[in-house]
Amino acid sequence: MDDKQIWEQIGCSFVQHYYQLFDTDRTQLKAIYTDASCLTWEGQQYQGKDAIIEKLSALPFQKIAHSITSQDHQPTPDNCIISMVVGQLKADDDQILGFQQIFLLKCFNGAWVCTNEVFRLALHNI
Repeated sequence: MDDKQIWEQIGCSFVQHYYQLFDTDRTQLKAIYTDASCLTWEGQQYQGKDAIIEKLSALPFQKIAHSITSQDHQPTPDNCIISMVVGQLKADDDQILGFQQIFLLKCFNGAWVCTNEVFRLALHNI
């Protein structure tokens, strides 16, 4: 029996599904967004599933692999789930980079979709 709260189960399942699709065929992510969904990618903002998929599909690498270090999930007062992911990614032959990503998930017609998403590489000028 899983001791996780339902929002943790949903959040973990979403995160696993998201990165599996991202790493294999980013165009398949279109199904998790709505026309009102918002993405902030390294400070640039995109709204709507078409604009989001256009951005994700245009990222300048051929292959990518994500490794999730940790993830946290919380319910919100309006029955959404906020998820924060910390991990590492390797794109093509580039060095491994850290990243953080936040998702706001909402249930529409029995399916969980991403209404808001923020992505940042963990780059530091040391």
